[in-house]
Amino acid sequence: MPRAQVKDEKTYQELRKHGESKEKSARIANAAARSSRHAVASKGGKSPSYTDWSKQDLLRRAREIGIKGRSAMSKKQLIDALRNH
Repeated sequence: MPRAQVKDEKTYQELRKHGESKEKSARIANAAARSSRHAVASKGGKSPSYTDWSKQDLLRRAREIGIKGRSAMSKKQLIDALRNH
């Protein structure tokens, strides 16, 4: 299956080297290519921390993005899975 187009291959490869998922790396690389890295970095931080979310909210978000095994996870495991997706 062909990989979706990545607009900033260098950024993509660096993120992959640091352990980011393919999906997250592509999202960040494409966002950085559309504007600037500074603009992409300044967009973060608008949502409350996952530690402030209820377990139900974490489960709902994990279901939205398709994390497998979420129903057996603890709150800490859900947070880790969401952060590393």
